[in-house]
Amino acid sequence: MRVFYNKEIYLAFQRFKEIIDTKELIEGSKKHAEYLALQNQINPHFLYNTLEGIRSEALIEGVDSIANMTEALATFFRYTISNVDKLVTLEAEINNVENYYKIQKFRFGEKLELNIDFQVSDYQDILQTKIPKLTLQPIFENAIFHGVEQMMGKGILTLKVSATRQRLLIVISDNGMGIEEGRLRELNQKLRGATLEYMKEDKKKGGIALLNVNNRIKLIFGDEYGIYVYSKIGAGTDVEITIPLIARG
Repeated sequence: MRVFYNKEIYLAFQRFKEIIDTKELIEGSKKHAEYLALQNQINPHFLYNTLEGIRSEALIEGVDSIANMTEALATFFRYTISNVDKLVTLEAEINNVENYYKIQKFRFGEKLELNIDFQVSDYQDILQTKIPKLTLQPIFENAIFHGVEQMMGKGILTLKVSATRQRLLIVISDNGMGIEEGRLRELNQKLRGATLEYMKEDKKKGGIALLNVNNRIKLIFGDEYGIYVYSKIGAGTDVEITIPLIARG
């Protein structure tokens, strides 16, 4: 059986279809362009190559400080941007902290000091235990910018590592400004459980890094692990991290 179409209706339908297809193509191209723009903004190879280019030029010109700075930045971003595994070795995390400290030294100079203290008999074995990636550096960053940056004297950062048969205990300390009692109580209350509330926090108050790290620890290991903060105005802050002791497998 033949089906007859009104020619005008048919042509109108085809034109409408072309308009829809064109609109979808434009929208698709626009989204693809936006995606590529975002991708290029965080393209690690572009970043590493640019930093290496700066470092090479600095070495040619004999400006060792700039060469060292760009090398430290490249190492830091390579660790931070690379595929984020859930767990890495404690050694990798400490190496990242030491590199981050090297970067901050360019800004603070002799005003900033880092000490690492292993309170265990065999620290080589402890270095191979596993912890969530980017657990330590955000807390050190928090300690610098909310603890020691505004103080008059020398800022001292300390990393203490100890362990029991079941748990790895890490304490990150600073001799900075300290946290007011009410704010400290509020912060520890929020640290008791995993929550997304930290996303709404005022960055000026500090504590977002602590809540973020605490959240990830609890989501991976459970509510019995995480962060607790001890602090007193004028006497610095201790951030205690508790996670299960996991040998490198």
